[in-house]
Amino acid sequence: MVRGGSATAGPTLAVVAREAGVSVPTASKVVNGREDVAPETRRRVTEALDRLGYVRRPRFEASKPPRMVDLVVHSLESSWSGAVLHGVEQAAHDAGLEVVVSAGLSRTRGARPERGWFDKLIARGSAGVLFNLAELSPAQYSWLDQHRIPFVLIDPVLEPPPGVVSVGAANWQGGMTATEHLLALGHERVAVIAGYRRKMCSSARVAGYRSALMAAGVPYRPEYVRYGNFVETTAHHRMLQLLDLPEPPTAVFVCSDRMALGAYQALAERGLRIPDDISVVGFDGLPEARWATPALTTVRQPLSEMASTALRLLAGMMEGDRPEGTRTELSTRLVERASTGAPRAA
Repeated sequence: MVRGGSATAGPTLAVVAREAGVSVPTASKVVNGREDVAPETRRRVTEALDRLGYVRRPRFEASKPPRMVDLVVHSLESSWSGAVLHGVEQAAHDAGLEVVVSAGLSRTRGARPERGWFDKLIARGSAGVLFNLAELSPAQYSWLDQHRIPFVLIDPVLEPPPGVVSVGAANWQGGMTATEHLLALGHERVAVIAGYRRKMCSSARVAGYRSALMAAGVPYRPEYVRYGNFVETTAHHRMLQLLDLPEPPTAVFVCSDRMALGAYQALAERGLRIPDDISVVGFDGLPEARWATPALTTVRQPLSEMASTALRLLAGMMEGDRPEGTRTELSTRLVERASTGAPRAA
């Protein structure tokens, strides 16, 4: 028989999961009677539930909807968002959660957040929120804390306040890896086209670029560093600026695959061939990078894995668990394709 009681009457599901040596979503499956759990795993979880005296909540009553979480994405029109949605959907299914997706977030006016989206969050009874590429104001952080709504940031735009949980990629290492690849091919005149100067991922990738140059003993040239806004048109303009330098680069690290396509267009307009005349490395590992001509060498960041990790962290927080650290970084890796090669002999 299902026992009643509040969430504070006994150990949380996260404690049970640790005791049984499984993930919170797996423990949740057992509690909710899901069949897609191995018999041995189900036995360990059931024994942990009984041993710790876990108070099982009633399954959803007729008048009570399933638990929901909100996912706020920057846009629904990009393959980036598609990868994030895929990761969240898979993890939410495993955790027995429903997901409500919103594109963009209302900006604040004065010291208070706009009421509309937040009122809807309360009205539909969402148990937590995932923010992807969101730039929250102090008032919005305060509102979430005051209403005790757990939330996790996926690839936050700015450095989050202390204590805020976030998931991202190892951007510094990714920037260093991209630059090391070009240096290993023999390039010394390596430029970088970055995104917003103040954005966390952008500044970290440029810092990795600079670290690789320093480690290789290659002088840092400020004129080789150009900032943009992560769209093709700006990258196109920045690439033309680099080509107009008295000593243009022989290779360029472009800090997003989308911007790399803009750089490709600029190079084509100048009659330059990739990689014969100039090598190009992107960042993100989006599907369209494979279909560029030539196929784009890029640093893959695990977008779906970042999203699923964030959902699992949020599910644990909803059960009263608290991650050991506030920042989780997942590894990036270089995907070599046809857009990089040795520099042409002078």
